[in-house]
Amino acid sequence: MMADLLDRSIAQEYASWFRALADPTRVQIVEYLARQNRPMPVAEIVAAVGLAQSTVSQHLKILTEVRFVLVEPVGTARHYRINARCIDCFPSAADVVMGRPAPSPTGGCS
Repeated sequence: MMADLLDRSIAQEYASWFRALADPTRVQIVEYLARQNRPMPVAEIVAAVGLAQSTVSQHLKILTEVRFVLVEPVGTARHYRINARCIDCFPSAADVVMGRPAPSPTGGCS
C-alpha cells in the first residue's frame, strides 16, 4: 500500500507550508503581499495588518523560511514580496492532499 501514499519528502514539504499558514495573520500577510505584487517595507505591512512591528516581523520570518515570502535588501532596509512560484504551486499541493491529481509536477516554492 505504500505505493499509494504521497512521497514522504513531498508530504513533509507540504506539511511545512500548511504549518506556515496555520495562523490567520500569516494568511492575511500572504494574501496582502500577493495582491500588492511588489516588494514592501515592513512598516507598510505593519500598517496594513495593524499589529506591532515585532509581531509582523516574526510572521514574516516564518513565511520566508518556507519561501512563501522573499526578502530583498534595499539599502539597510529589507523589503518583502510574495514568491510568485508559490501562487502556482501551493494550490497544487492542496489538490494533491485532497486526493486530486496535481495539475503539474510540484517543484516546491523556491
